[in-house]
Amino acid sequence: MSVGIYVDFLSGALAHRRKYGGGKNQLIAKAVGIKSTEKLFVLDVTAGLGRDAFVLATLGCDVLMCERSKIIYALLEDGLKRAEKEEWFRALSLKLICIDAIDYLQTITETLSPTPTFIPDVIYIDPMFPERTKSALVKKEMRILREVVGDDVDSEKLFQLALTVAKKRVVVKRSALAPTITEDKPDIIFKGSSSRFDVYLTGIRRCIKSN
Repeated sequence: MSVGIYVDFLSGALAHRRKYGGGKNQLIAKAVGIKSTEKLFVLDVTAGLGRDAFVLATLGCDVLMCERSKIIYALLEDGLKRAEKEEWFRALSLKLICIDAIDYLQTITETLSPTPTFIPDVIYIDPMFPERTKSALVKKEMRILREVVGDDVDSEKLFQLALTVAKKRVVVKRSALAPTITEDKPDIIFKGSSSRFDVYLTGIRRCIKSN
């Protein structure tokens, strides 16, 4: 299959966002709960082209991307290898594995004695939803992504598993007008003009269930 897109962490929109994107004042940073006093381990279970994972890594998070499509994984791996020629990029904690995130989360839940570094503080989910932007490039990329990975028909199962695994919170990215991923309402919502971040505080929810 010939894919007319590639992952570029060093130039274009991502480079501009790294320099001028607003740092920890960005909605994604607030949604994830980034603080200067704590380094978060974020598991991105729907890596896609790695844009949000890259942003989180540049903001100081330890990020692990899960991608089940071998084609998208190859694009990401190529982008990471090309970016590693830059010293500042090598200093980031941005890693990638080719695995179905549901299988990965189930492995965590079945582990009897998980080490602290094995459990993510935050699980980030960006299910495929219709792109509203007028950018021709983004439309092309979204179209190709859909052709490769299809719709995320198992996103609800992924979300429910994420709630049982994440130490602190699960963050779900949605288009601004889209319904929530399930009937379960978010604890916090950070809303922008075209997208929003639904935040589910797992620690609080576990305390409520145990009482």
